[in-house]
Amino acid sequence: MNANAATILIVDDEPPILRLLRTSLASQGFQVVEAANGDTALAEAERSGPDLVILDLGLPDMDGLDVIRTLRGTGNAVPILVLSSRSDEKGKVEALDLGADDYVTKPFGTAELFARIRAALRHRLQQQGEQPVFRSGDLEADLVRRIVRVRGEEVKLTPKEYDILRMLVAHAGKVLTHRMLMSEVWGSETDVQYLRIYVRQLRQKIESDPERPQYILTETGIGYRLKAE
Repeated sequence: MNANAATILIVDDEPPILRLLRTSLASQGFQVVEAANGDTALAEAERSGPDLVILDLGLPDMDGLDVIRTLRGTGNAVPILVLSSRSDEKGKVEALDLGADDYVTKPFGTAELFARIRAALRHRLQQQGEQPVFRSGDLEADLVRRIVRVRGEEVKLTPKEYDILRMLVAHAGKVLTHRMLMSEVWGSETDVQYLRIYVRQLRQKIESDPERPQYILTETGIGYRLKAE
């Protein structure tokens, strides 16, 4: 899939937003398909098979969360980038837990939006290619051999630290909520403080400056995202 030929489905009922996205995405070489409500979006997702969906949560006929729920419930793994004016963390967390890949809050900058789109498309390519080795800057993680290196030097991680990094690597560029990480690493929801402690320890081992991390980024109140090149 060539990013410049990728088809993006925009789901939004605000004409100014549609115009802005249509013009901006077309200028970057993307093919654009539009839907102004949830029903049309679901039908268009099946008909055109887009490479990525930009989804507003406030639709006139149904909640955008139901669109995510329906797409994922039918096995559609298309990357979903939520574009929402909702500022509450609960709504963002729910969208991510349902299977959205990322979110951008309105009003938004097109530079950030394009960066999130590129990350989501890269993630899909990585999934399709099943690349076992992740590299970003000085960080290298070999998921087959369970070896992590920073600047060429092997880093020893505890089992929990490795499991957290493995999850982040598997979804590089995607926001993972506290709930998702705890469920995968501990098998059930636990005290989020345990997760924060292990992430802090992990940063001490892989970040050149743990107080200003460049790999494991915090999405305040929501979770973490591993920066992908």
